[in-house]
Amino acid sequence: MADRDPTLPHHDDQPVDGVAPYDGPAGGWGALRAVAVAIKDQMGASADTRALLQMNQPTGFDCPGCAWPDPKHTSSFEFCENGAKAVTWEATAKRVDADFFARHSATELFGWSDHALEDAGRLTHPLRYDASTDHFTIIPWDEAFARIGAGLQALADPNQAEFYCSGRASNEAAFLYQLFARAFGTNNFPDCSNMCHEATSVGLPKSIGVGKGTVTLEDFDEADAIFCIGHNPGTNHPRMLTTLSAAARRGVPIVVANPMRERGLERFKSPQHPGEMLTPSSTQLASAYHQLRVGGDSAMLKGMMKALLEMDAADLAAGGAGLLDRPFIAGHTTGFEALADDLAATGWDEIVQRSGLTRDAIESMAKIYAAADRVIICYGMGITQHGHGTANVQLLADLLLLRGNMGRPGAGICPLRGHSNVQGDRTVGITESPDEAMLARLDARFGIASPRAHGHAAVEALQAMRDGRSKALIALGGNLAVAMPDPEASFAAFRKLDLSVNILTKFNRTCLLLARETIVLPCLGRTEHDEQAGGSQYITVEDSMSMVHASRGRLKPATPDLRSEPAIVAGMAKAALPHVAIDWDWLVADYDRIRDAIEAVFPDFHDFNTRVRQKGGFRLTVGASDRVWNTPDGKAHFLVQPITGARGDAGELMLTTIRSHDQYNTTIYGLNDRYRGITGRRDIVFANAEDLAALGLDHGDVVDIAAGPGRVLRGYTVVAHAIARGSLAAYYPEANCLVPLDDHDRESGTPSYKSVRVTMTAAKEATEAA
Repeated sequence: MADRDPTLPHHDDQPVDGVAPYDGPAGGWGALRAVAVAIKDQMGASADTRALLQMNQPTGFDCPGCAWPDPKHTSSFEFCENGAKAVTWEATAKRVDADFFARHSATELFGWSDHALEDAGRLTHPLRYDASTDHFTIIPWDEAFARIGAGLQALADPNQAEFYCSGRASNEAAFLYQLFARAFGTNNFPDCSNMCHEATSVGLPKSIGVGKGTVTLEDFDEADAIFCIGHNPGTNHPRMLTTLSAAARRGVPIVVANPMRERGLERFKSPQHPGEMLTPSSTQLASAYHQLRVGGDSAMLKGMMKALLEMDAADLAAGGAGLLDRPFIAGHTTGFEALADDLAATGWDEIVQRSGLTRDAIESMAKIYAAADRVIICYGMGITQHGHGTANVQLLADLLLLRGNMGRPGAGICPLRGHSNVQGDRTVGITESPDEAMLARLDARFGIASPRAHGHAAVEALQAMRDGRSKALIALGGNLAVAMPDPEASFAAFRKLDLSVNILTKFNRTCLLLARETIVLPCLGRTEHDEQAGGSQYITVEDSMSMVHASRGRLKPATPDLRSEPAIVAGMAKAALPHVAIDWDWLVADYDRIRDAIEAVFPDFHDFNTRVRQKGGFRLTVGASDRVWNTPDGKAHFLVQPITGARGDAGELMLTTIRSHDQYNTTIYGLNDRYRGITGRRDIVFANAEDLAALGLDHGDVVDIAAGPGRVLRGYTVVAHAIARGSLAAYYPEANCLVPLDDHDRESGTPSYKSVRVTMTAAKEATEAA
């Protein structure tokens, strides 16, 4: 028998339905089998798989699955398992048409699972909910636009409308969308950034003058050490594993800090490398894996910096030059002395207690950091989705600045964005707090008077809807109600609206939270050909490393009645703003005209149409990448932050929400979570075996998870897993019921999905039965 992985729990004496250890690597034949199953299930046995070969190619379309950048020299096989799932999900042969909605009432559909709703297929025509029959019915596009226009015009104040934008929208669609909303009179732009990397957008500008990552894909080829903190690339951005694998093979230390052991950061077998696929070998990725307690990030990061400064002092005392980059600190930064004083005053006992790591473990991380000349730190929502998410991001920047690991090859900060254009949407104006210079250029270009007041982000929008201050919601993609915390409050807020409009490829639960007027508009997908009056069109996206490139769909649209997102935005704007002198039809006829307008409003897009036609596109300016700090004083800032998170007291439990391997954000492709050994179910909570023993519970018990009065996740099966003591994990969005709407980072507004204080007990029903 092959040796078992000692890091994974095994429970031969207590089998649990749908739970079994997974001992294989990430990727490999399991990934290829999953792709084959997705193709057969969604596209049929005679599927046209050309779309997969066009993904992330210079003349093809950008993967809708994640924002990891494309290599400069793409192959004919540049996609991953989850990207393939995203494409098959969009290019499915299944349809939800007039017959579907005639057979299924809205009340019945609300009882379906989120997976079943989206698995039903692609939308075919505009829909309107008919309260007299409890069914959605097909309506013409002109009627849909007229009803939306009338609903918006009926508002007493433009600020009663919320304009949500998902990160799947293109630069062209997002730019038109923000133009529409500002011409209408509001800066209310809740968007998916508010729920994931808003802490990056808010925190990094104060540290380094830009709310984006500073590295390029090529920097990974020159890095001497890579730190992966609070993310799971095996599920959320699998193509990153190829980059990490190449670094590991050349001997670069990859240090991981994450509460759960994730197979995607341990071992990887690349489906694109026949040599690995045809042998038992795989690439070990993590050279060190530190399982910090949920919420213990700030303590760990301050501990690393404290250890670094102590090693620096010892080196100076021994006659060395020290370990800090003092010329960089003196010439490029401010605030170092205050940071050093704070670290000196922070005790190791508190660092160890709150982080859940030993002092030796933290010092070992600091030694690897100090020994490397060029360091990249990658991070995900395990850093940002906390009440202290902004502070966490700024501590990462502090750590990098200490050794000048910012603005030089092979070094920098790398926030891992989710949606493929979530960064681009923000770049072209989807923000509730626009700067005056941008608004002035927008007004001059289009002859409008944009509002200047700060608008609503996602949490503020839901609060306004809940309180009756907002009456209308236009949602450009996404499943906002399900994505938000506190579904009881969020669902009720949606049902109070006068107007709800969702622009989607697939029907979802947000469509079923019925307003006085509920309309669903079907749009083209990323994979589909977009033909406008001026001919065949392409759109553009910005990846997580600020590269802007073209994306051109090639597949025949799911139905002839679909419209592109820019065309839908234009149709709504014409109906809602008949007296605004913007020729929406002219803009949509040729997307080059939209890109010319983007260039006029955002100077960094100079020569947009010329540069984006070059193979691979172009990179937007990121000042910090060149050691240009766009802060008020022109310096990078060390920022002092307190240690936050749980104290690690006995019996204290902190829960984090996670995505399964069969999931992308709120979209559930299936009910498996292969790398964590879960098959056919999602009613799971992962726990440390020692915590279970302390609570008198066993692997496989049915439990209730409570986060306060009325916030209970009932009847879940607890699974002993390789997770830090004092930590639990359950799937998002099901566990959102444990997160109050008002529990969020006060600086960024990001909900605290990743640090929820809870208790866990035997399920009430099970206890009563016993």
